[in-house]
Amino acid sequence: MKLLRRASVRYLLKHPGQLALSVVGVALGVAVVVAMELAIQSSREAFRVSTETVAGRATHAVTASVGGVNDDLLVRLRVDWGVRPAAPVVEGVASSPAYPGRALRVLGVDPFSEGPFRPYLAGGETGVDVSTLLTVPGGVVLSAGNAREAGLTPGDTLQIQVDGRVWRLPVVGVLDPADRLARVGLRDLLVLDVASAQEVLGQVGTLTRIDLRLPEGGEGDRALARLRERLPEDVRVEATGTRTAALAGMIRAFDLNLTALSLLALVFGMFLIYNAMTFSVVQRRELLGGMRALGVTRREVLAGILREAVWIGAAGSAAGLVVGAALGRGLVSMVTRTINDLYFVVSVEGLALPPGVLVKGGLLGVGATVLAAFPPALEAAGVSPRVAQLRSAVEAGARRAVPRAAAAGAVLFAAGAGLLALPVGRPGAALTVSFAALFLVILGMALMVPLGTVALVTAARPALARGGGILGTMAARGVVTALSRTAPAVASLVVAVSVTVGLGIMIQSFRGTLVRWLDGTLQADVYVSLPSVQASRAAGTLDPRVVDALTGYPGLAGWSSYRGVELADDVGPFRLVALELDPRGEGSFDFREGGGDAAFRAFRQQGAVIVSEPFAYRRGVHVGDTVTVPTDLGPGRFPVAGVFYDYATDQGVVMMARATYARGFRDEGVTSLGLFLPPGADAGEAVTALTARLTGDQAVVIRTNAALRQGSLEVFDRTFQVTAVLRLLAFVVAFVGVLSALMALELERGRELGVLRANGLTPGQVWRLVTTQTGVMGAVAGVLAVPVGLVLAWVMIYVVNKRSFGWTLEMEVGAGVLVQAVLLALVGAVLAGLYPAWRMSRTSPAAALRGE
Repeated sequence: MKLLRRASVRYLLKHPGQLALSVVGVALGVAVVVAMELAIQSSREAFRVSTETVAGRATHAVTASVGGVNDDLLVRLRVDWGVRPAAPVVEGVASSPAYPGRALRVLGVDPFSEGPFRPYLAGGETGVDVSTLLTVPGGVVLSAGNAREAGLTPGDTLQIQVDGRVWRLPVVGVLDPADRLARVGLRDLLVLDVASAQEVLGQVGTLTRIDLRLPEGGEGDRALARLRERLPEDVRVEATGTRTAALAGMIRAFDLNLTALSLLALVFGMFLIYNAMTFSVVQRRELLGGMRALGVTRREVLAGILREAVWIGAAGSAAGLVVGAALGRGLVSMVTRTINDLYFVVSVEGLALPPGVLVKGGLLGVGATVLAAFPPALEAAGVSPRVAQLRSAVEAGARRAVPRAAAAGAVLFAAGAGLLALPVGRPGAALTVSFAALFLVILGMALMVPLGTVALVTAARPALARGGGILGTMAARGVVTALSRTAPAVASLVVAVSVTVGLGIMIQSFRGTLVRWLDGTLQADVYVSLPSVQASRAAGTLDPRVVDALTGYPGLAGWSSYRGVELADDVGPFRLVALELDPRGEGSFDFREGGGDAAFRAFRQQGAVIVSEPFAYRRGVHVGDTVTVPTDLGPGRFPVAGVFYDYATDQGVVMMARATYARGFRDEGVTSLGLFLPPGADAGEAVTALTARLTGDQAVVIRTNAALRQGSLEVFDRTFQVTAVLRLLAFVVAFVGVLSALMALELERGRELGVLRANGLTPGQVWRLVTTQTGVMGAVAGVLAVPVGLVLAWVMIYVVNKRSFGWTLEMEVGAGVLVQAVLLALVGAVLAGLYPAWRMSRTSPAAALRGE
């Protein structure tokens, strides 16, 4: 056993290039997984810490089903019902030129009530002067980090913008708690007195919530039950973690999609490791056969090869963790921006490095390496000493394994297809099953690649012979006769390029569907909304004077109003929209179910609602069903008149007529406007004229139809930046795999090339032979990647996307994507083969034949 260990070490040190490529393959695969996991975890951790810091020591919170809690309820809680401690809280979002591109959280509190909840706001070690916060109108307290970043000190003024209104707030204090997590959680926090915050946020008379601290055990349960009996019907009390869990659940599908895509890079790395370990076994077959003849057991050979895999996996994982941490710093900004665009505002100060993520990344790297090395290790242990001396036995075995591998691939493919066809249960479980099925489909098709390689090369051999003569024939034959080397490399490249094809088609289909949806949805000529830190939806309330000024413009042919509020039910958050539609606005809906004149009559006159496809999918709703919506008067039940396609949010939308909304909600606000112009009117000139009519202090965004459409597409393109990076990284891993395979071929074919050189083959002809062979491998990989990519695109569009977000997309296959795939595989393989070709062309006949 000691002899076998020493032989392993000597072999690895004697082939540093092959060892380095193996380590690099593991490192890249681990790096992609770790980087994406760190980016996701950092955004989650930032959201959790900030939420828990603001929530403080509260056990429960009293909130309204819709809007805010009337601040009179605080007096009833404390005085009439004896519920103490209780603290009023007002929350909102602002922006500031002092912090460009960032969202600031406004927190309004009563400092005298904060001791039991948020001690850092009750003076003490933070140094906050409570009396100053109360006595200075609009006084604001900043976190120490924000104060340093903007160069602000007490006495300075901070300018912020909320719902288009500019406020200049005097800085009266700086928060710098000793606890590190509290400091992180206070990032981007602006603390005001409750009354000031209500004025700034436009919530005069209402509170976002009332924080409570209820005792533990039976006494607390009894107090909670009594409180729920006394609260108005439109007010509820819930544990502090409920809202946080609901918001975190909003991005679960988004996170799972990114994690699954990053794991594909590790799959490519496994092909590379399999290739490297198989080659190391092939090179040492004679040595291993000799050791077997001297008494080394099969178990010892197996353990020795797997030990090498553990060493390589550990080294690659260690390097991958370092690279992944560095890569994660770049990806975290992309992930955070997408979350801000699509879901909720979160600000990430830095990259979190949870030990669990690093441990998981290391275990994945070592585990994947050992798993990939197991088949060649088993083959090395199973061969008899006599057969081990015959190098031809390896390739003969590889050729015999081709049909068996294809059959196994077909079984895995069928198993994956069967999983995809299973009826789905909970969305989270269904999505996990979908990705498991997708991996089975990918692995199954990868196992079919060797058979496809043999078939394509055999079919192309006559053309290669005519075009390249004897060298073309030798190149084609070399791909087939060295399947143990070429098949894993081609399979790795096929999977990488097919993922590029699949994702490319999915993104192209999504963008095409979105463009058609925008063209149909954006019927108005001009749109008006408030500046928002969240790009995917309008928010806030337009000043009634702004609404009157704009809708009174004499050049209008009509207008529609839009009021959006965020609600939640047992399934999760959704958006309720109240519409006052111009007749032309009714044409902006594309219905999946229902719709038509009858649906809009029910919508306008009978209190019916129309719901978006994601809302209907997540809740199993169809036309004719009823949906329950929280209102100011309690839960309301509304019949569903139609299900419409919507790609603005995957959380779901319920739309009702403004008159229906007025019966259930004490809310007359308007979130945005759609303005219609007479035929032939210039939208750009109308925007200028409309802007000139505004004389108040509320800034609004007035955009033409074309500008809003372009802005929506820019948000879409930002959303898929992370996917584009993952596609690139996956291809880099596959490129390293091809390079590793070609380097292995160079070492393995040294004697063969020496014989050819001794028989008159020139260095230039060796170069042509090798580059032709790599070109054949690349072309075969490109051709095979096309059908594989089409299958992946179909699964991602019609299964994974549907189960993730509830959207129906129309699959679009552009010829450019398919041609690009073939060219990508061809160019990638040729580039990977340049260095091995150069090395082989410089082979010395004497050196190569010296061992004969």
